[in-house]
Amino acid sequence: MTDTRSNGRSGPIAAPGAGRHLLVVDDDDRIRELLKEFLTREGYRVTGAAHAGAARRLVELIEFDLIVLDVMMPGETGFDLTSWIRSQATLSKTPVLLLTAKGDPDDRIEGLSRGADDYMSKPFDPRELALRVEAILRRTGGKPMTPREIRMGPAVFDMERLELTRDGELQRLTEAEAQLLKTLAIHAHSPVERMNLSPDTADITGRAVDVQVTRLRRKLEADPKNPRYLQTVRGVGYMLAPD
Repeated sequence: MTDTRSNGRSGPIAAPGAGRHLLVVDDDDRIRELLKEFLTREGYRVTGAAHAGAARRLVELIEFDLIVLDVMMPGETGFDLTSWIRSQATLSKTPVLLLTAKGDPDDRIEGLSRGADDYMSKPFDPRELALRVEAILRRTGGKPMTPREIRMGPAVFDMERLELTRDGELQRLTEAEAQLLKTLAIHAHSPVERMNLSPDTADITGRAVDVQVTRLRRKLEADPKNPRYLQTVRGVGYMLAPD
């Protein structure tokens, strides 16, 4: 996999898959974490699993819009897990994108015959993966994309213009604040980890994000010390809870 951390895209507001929940299953910790980071930046909610057993437990608890699944895993393979997914009434229509280090046509045929919607060989460019995910989601339909405007009491955030108004008056946002608010808005009502809110920063503590959140609360909240909309999720990060 090619590590492409800066692709020049400001966000996925117009993308068909914006705001959808993906499950990434790969026993390679580095690939799994890179995919989680990249797809989160593309506007998806992303959960990871290191093996088929963990994936089975997750899909029994959470409804996912698409599963990105590695083929060559110890124990149960991606092929076998795909067959199991297709055998489950509640999962049979969940799209599956298979990843593998094998480029053999027989493996591709095997994966598709098991019910996979698409197949990619490693190494791959994550930008191509994102495009394939979007293409699958367009074909299969599902949740609507994130709305253009997010309302929080008297405050309104325009997702396209990256503009925040409060009581009709424009609030000045720095670029970092605008991008942070946009990411939280895409994942509205779901906690977002600190490092996913600022993946390009060298600040491994995430304190830079804390500072930005404090400033945003002053522009959003009636009482910044007791926030209603931009909430802290202890041990995780932050969550936006719009109206």
